[in-house]
Amino acid sequence: MNGHGGYAVFFFPQALEALGEAIKPYLTSQPDGPHIFCREIDTGGAFTEMTLVGKDAEGHDVQVELMVPGSMIRMIVSAQSEAVFGFGPRVAPAPASVPTA
Repeated sequence: MNGHGGYAVFFFPQALEALGEAIKPYLTSQPDGPHIFCREIDTGGAFTEMTLVGKDAEGHDVQVELMVPGSMIRMIVSAQSEAVFGFGPRVAPAPASVPTA
């Protein structure tokens, strides 16, 4: 784990299609695209292992380990918190005014 809160794992569209309904309960939909938010990740083998923390139907904390082939993952982003995660527009600073003569 990175000590900051976790990781957002983005998949190739073909991977989401191949995984089908089985992956949907774990996906978080944001404007940046569906991804999985996980606490820990291990990319050391053919499968990428993700540790997810959530709640069961009775409200108890549960920990789930999810493994997918590494070739399905498009990008992994280290997140600073578990709050809403995403990319925002970058605004360029206004150019300095040039004095006119």
